[in-house]
Amino acid sequence: MPQAPSPRTAALDTRQLDLPLFDGPDLLPPSSPPASSPSSSPASPWPPLARDTPPPAQPRVPAPTTLPDGSRLRHLVLGQHVLPYRLKRSARRTIGFVIDGSGLTVTSPRWVTLHDIETAISDKQNWIISKLTEWQGRAERRALPDIDWIDGAELPYLGKTIRVAVSSASGSLCFDESSGLLELGLPVSIDAQQVKDRVQSWLQSEAKRIFGPRLDHYAQRLGVRYEKFGLSSAATRWGSCTSDGRIRLNWRLIHFPMSIIDYVVAHELAHLREMNHSARFWETVASIFPEFREARHTLKNHPPELLPAL
Repeated sequence: MPQAPSPRTAALDTRQLDLPLFDGPDLLPPSSPPASSPSSSPASPWPPLARDTPPPAQPRVPAPTTLPDGSRLRHLVLGQHVLPYRLKRSARRTIGFVIDGSGLTVTSPRWVTLHDIETAISDKQNWIISKLTEWQGRAERRALPDIDWIDGAELPYLGKTIRVAVSSASGSLCFDESSGLLELGLPVSIDAQQVKDRVQSWLQSEAKRIFGPRLDHYAQRLGVRYEKFGLSSAATRWGSCTSDGRIRLNWRLIHFPMSIIDYVVAHELAHLREMNHSARFWETVASIFPEFREARHTLKNHPPELLPAL
């Protein structure tokens, strides 16, 4: 009878079946990065310890708690700091690390011990802290208002800049594509929040109007059928696809040129053939969208702070 694989042979990766909003490396580096000099080390989200004072007492670790989705919120002591992480058990064969706006999530095979999971976290702590710091910086930048929601406000739509006019001659919302003018048909005395809400509602309706036909077009080219399509407001992914054919696309893709929208559409539809990110998956994407590499690079390297804070 073949023996179960040793827990210490569990591989580490960060692969997902959705398209992350702020994509990182497809695979976690196989070994810890070398120690760097203080000047080149990533900024730590934790305050430095004073060198002329005795080390503080060992941090108190909160008890594990069960979250609504069945995962466990645990805490790991790293030096004088406590790192919270969410632990999910699954039938997968590798230990996966995912870092997003909610922090660190570890997905592990059921047969891997907690000791080995936390050893893996400790081994990769430099990488984890670096990515958590990046997310913290993104959140701080996104918290800054980047649009003044008044008459004349500008924002990206399908890769071009459009301008907002609060009122309109017709008294109703209308968009002139040739001039790039979006007239909201609101009273001039309206407040900024109502202007923002009206613009966001229009952008979401445009996303639904445009994304649906693109899904139909590429599904026909690929010879697949999706069961349901909906918009997403996810903070961590551009799109997702389930094995039963439900596809969700982030409405904020409406800010990007059509080539980027088509890439995400092709990406999610390709999962109906390959529920993974293997070489065969990317071959499937290329079969209906050959320019995917350029679009993928643009999306991965687009600074999140350049998108309106809607």
